[in-house]
Amino acid sequence: MKVLKDILYKVSLTSTIGDMGVEVSEINFDSRLVKSGSVFVAIRGTQSDGHDYIDIALEKGASAIVCERMPDQIKENITYVQVVDSSQSLGIMAANYYENPSEKLKLVAVTGTNGKTTTVTLLYQLFIELGYQVGLLSTVENKIHEKVIPATHTTPDSLKIQELLHQMVLEGCTHCFMEASSHAIVQRRTAGLHFAGALFTNISHDHLDYHGSFDEYIKAKKLLFDGLSKEAFALVNADDKRGTVMLQNCKATHQTFGLKFPADFKGKILSNTIEGLELEINNKQIWFRMIGQFNAYNLLGVFATAILLGEEEEEVLMQLSKVPGAQGRFDKISLFGITAIVDYAHTPDALENVLKTIQGVRTGGEQVITLVGCGGNRDRTKRPVMAKIATQHSDKVILTSDNPRNEDPMAILREMEAGVNPVDFKKTLIIEDRREAIKTAAIMAKKGDIILIAGKGHETYQEIKGVKYPFDDREVVKEILNLLNKN
Repeated sequence: MKVLKDILYKVSLTSTIGDMGVEVSEINFDSRLVKSGSVFVAIRGTQSDGHDYIDIALEKGASAIVCERMPDQIKENITYVQVVDSSQSLGIMAANYYENPSEKLKLVAVTGTNGKTTTVTLLYQLFIELGYQVGLLSTVENKIHEKVIPATHTTPDSLKIQELLHQMVLEGCTHCFMEASSHAIVQRRTAGLHFAGALFTNISHDHLDYHGSFDEYIKAKKLLFDGLSKEAFALVNADDKRGTVMLQNCKATHQTFGLKFPADFKGKILSNTIEGLELEINNKQIWFRMIGQFNAYNLLGVFATAILLGEEEEEVLMQLSKVPGAQGRFDKISLFGITAIVDYAHTPDALENVLKTIQGVRTGGEQVITLVGCGGNRDRTKRPVMAKIATQHSDKVILTSDNPRNEDPMAILREMEAGVNPVDFKKTLIIEDRREAIKTAAIMAKKGDIILIAGKGHETYQEIKGVKYPFDDREVVKEILNLLNKN
């Protein structure tokens, strides 16, 4: 049991009613999970307002309520705490409840439109190789050293983050690397966290359905850097013009990395083939198993982070050259002379980066066949842009269903088709069924050709009308290529 006033340490309070010394068994922001002795935090969400569920929380036995707006009826023997921001308060309360585990770890957050998952995964893999006990919070999975905890969001809620960090501390972890999505930052899920540093990869068109404008999206990312302490480091991509925006009014030590412009950590691509990258980093030439300019940035950012965390340069480069990268990010499958690449690219910028990488490693007359869709109930403005980019950089394109969620898949595909230039219609197909689309791409492919299956990457499901059906692009393309070869 914890005492309420201790859990509220550093929370901005407006007013209180009742006994602040009351003991609470746990913290909840979902009224369905409230138990006897809980403190219920009423959060204003995008879909519902926790203030509407205060009575339900009390019926279930909550002994204290934390809210932004005091309820009309105050019940006896219940403690009420009015706060400035419930979401911010939840993060701080969770940190206090779990005894501030982020202060006992070297916690690094990675934010940006593209590269977050690859970067945190590389950092996790690198520090494992360097001999540390390491934690990971990512889109693909969460890890407490080698124990895997499935991920449901890019960044978990405040309570889950603190619980996972607490478990990491108990199990001897010294470092943790986490993705920080723009949604999570705006929703204050990172409140109460003590960061050793933060890394900005890049920013481009995404999540405008949530943020409303590109400026608001940039501001969301910047909030992470605004909250860093002067003891932390702020590492940004010098080749992205918004990198300097992240550093404005940031108290942390400013550091940069880049391939083009002057930077504290400078890299250069020496060769880029389907087999890997050769880079020059700080005047040292190193070969890596990963492919493409975007991965050169990821590797350089990881190298810089490791050095800023106090690691030795030569050891970092040696170990980093061995790591395989993140699942579902430029996953290469070669069967029967055909190369299939499965990639999570679900934004215009990411798709263009992957296609330009493929173009850069082509050796001759092989054709590039791109299969791509767009998710339902998400930013609609990028749909025609995605299709236009695919047709501009591919020999053949199949527009297909991604995760339509609650939208009509064909309606999504028609919106995508609107972005195709008339001259490119003849090389574009629309096949709603994703399995049939992959099969068609495999039938069209000849020996030496490259099939890009974009949009879902590591995901092992397809979400249709609220139901997640098993579907793994990697397994499906392997299965189809094997069947076609047998026939």
